Amino acid sequence: MPQPPPIREAERLLSEDWGVDSLPIKPIDIATRCSIECQAMPSPKGGVSGMLVKAGDSFGILYATHIPVAGFQNFSIAHELGHYFLPDHPDYVFRGGDIHESSAGFSSEDKFEKQADQFACGLLMPSYLFDPELDKAGTGMDAVLKMADICGTSRTATAIRYAQRHSEPTAIIISTNGVIDYCFMSDELKYLKDITWPKKGVAVPRGSRTKAMTPQQVLNGDRLENDTDMASWFQLDRSISIYEEVIGLGNYGKTLTVLSLESLPTEDEEDEEEELQESWTPRFRR
Repeated sequence: MPQPPPIREAERLLSEDWGVDSLPIKPIDIATRCSIECQAMPSPKGGVSGMLVKAGDSFGILYATHIPVAGFQNFSIAHELGHYFLPDHPDYVFRGGDIHESSAGFSSEDKFEKQADQFACGLLMPSYLFDPELDKAGTGMDAVLKMADICGTSRTATAIRYAQRHSEPTAIIISTNGVIDYCFMSDELKYLKDITWPKKGVAVPRGSRTKAMTPQQVLNGDRLENDTDMASWFQLDRSISIYEEVIGLGNYGKTLTVLSLESLPTEDEEDEEEELQESWTPRFRR
């Protein structure tokens, strides 16, 4: 599967420069190897996941602790390492001073923040180590949770990496209070005819398990799942069964939804569906 250049660069560093050959990968150890000091932020700062700090020729990383989850903190550190290692990033992030604040976690529209997120995915879940474990992990939410434990990564980041690397057509949706924050679709799902990408700021579908999740269930980390119609999520003009699994992300206040499809309709099946719809479309004389 083709991967974005930041992911490939992270994997190259791991395999060729550092000889890393097992999971989990600890980004603090990598930072220490590169003489980058990592410290927890002394106090929570909302919206900031980490900082890359420059002092002369030395660098340091501060990471947020307001979300007390090791996977979140690992990703925050790996994100800052992306800013350190990726070409053009140091010049960009330090253009206004010696401290750069990040909001890691795929929420930013900034190109450099997106690239740092991609780098973090590749650093913590390199395909050459991730894929063999994924082959044994199964599918859907169970596989995501299992891989998160193996890699020491956040459930959100792991779900996105799962969608990138698993052959099953998959969509990952993060939402807050029933409103979509963002959606990531696997390449296999993107190629479905006439599919509409779920938009940021749009309410999750009525009747979905995600909509049914209460604030207390989100806080408890509860799981809900059920078969659903793909058309309710992607505004298709035909019905395709898809499996919805959703889990609350605790104090993070968000839900993680995994939508899985065993296989996509073939072109012949889609053409037959279109012909069937055409045959039932009423025609009126003028």
